[in-house]
Amino acid sequence: MREWWIQVGLLTVPLIAVYLHIPPPHISPTLNSWKTAGAFFTFKGNHIFYRDSLGAVGSSDVVILLHGFPTSSYDWYKIWDRLDQRFSRVIALDFLGFGFSDKPRPHQYSIFEQANIVEALMAHLGLRNQKTNILSHDYGDTVALELLYRSEHNKTGHLMISSLCLSNGGIFPETHYPRFLQKLLKDSGVLSPILTRLINFVFFSKGIGAVFGPYTQPTDGEFWDMWTGIRINDGHLVMDSILQYINQRLKHRDRWVGALTTTTVPLHLIYGPLDSVNPHPQFITLYQKLVQRSTVSVLDDHISHYPQLEDPTGFMNAYLSFINSF
Repeated sequence: MREWWIQVGLLTVPLIAVYLHIPPPHISPTLNSWKTAGAFFTFKGNHIFYRDSLGAVGSSDVVILLHGFPTSSYDWYKIWDRLDQRFSRVIALDFLGFGFSDKPRPHQYSIFEQANIVEALMAHLGLRNQKTNILSHDYGDTVALELLYRSEHNKTGHLMISSLCLSNGGIFPETHYPRFLQKLLKDSGVLSPILTRLINFVFFSKGIGAVFGPYTQPTDGEFWDMWTGIRINDGHLVMDSILQYINQRLKHRDRWVGALTTTTVPLHLIYGPLDSVNPHPQFITLYQKLVQRSTVSVLDDHISHYPQLEDPTGFMNAYLSFINSF
């Protein structure tokens, strides 16, 4: 009997070792096209991926797009062309730890550092003194609020923000309900590095699919593109570190919500109401109560946490209506 268990152990150990070192999937042609259309700049020794598109002739408006967790700038691909038709420059980046950007570990990821990276990118592009519109989603909403705070307090190197449009971000800790896996990864301490190695495409696709609406699910190809963006540079191994942003939102609530409620910058919110992470009506009721200067677009009832991917036409109609209103 003992020999049987020894044989099982000897067989199991290498199988687990192989499983934990599965190479990332191949980059699809569409995702590769997104990469080849972009470039990299260096921030404190790390390579940051970005796209910078010259768009509408005759327009001087610039927009920068800030993506959510756990995905990347590729989240904006469905609305990129329409943004190009309205703005003179359309810029997006993969935050540190996301997409094609470097994913250092160990590393203390923070919203403050991501805001520093956005400011550094705009300086790199010669746009530090250019009025800029910010369009953000999820994790990117919190980065946007830190940028807004710096702008409102005239911090050195701050962006000149022309407008801010948020979408389905957990900007209020009291109405934000992270997924179970997110809570598990951020709070598991020494077990987190083990848990991150156990994440695979099946777990990921079920988890991300749960925050899309039932009629707006990603295609198999889109699921794989999202997962590939995470697996590049072993991004799944830094998820636990990045997820500390949830705790940062709670710690710095007064700073970021305060900036949102006191600014005179034009504000808008585009909201998919089926969002289980920022549920209706709790989230939208609190937003409208606290951010009374902001206009709001609530999309169709079946749109959930990724409105720019689930309803790109409705999302863009709402955004352009806001941008053209001032």
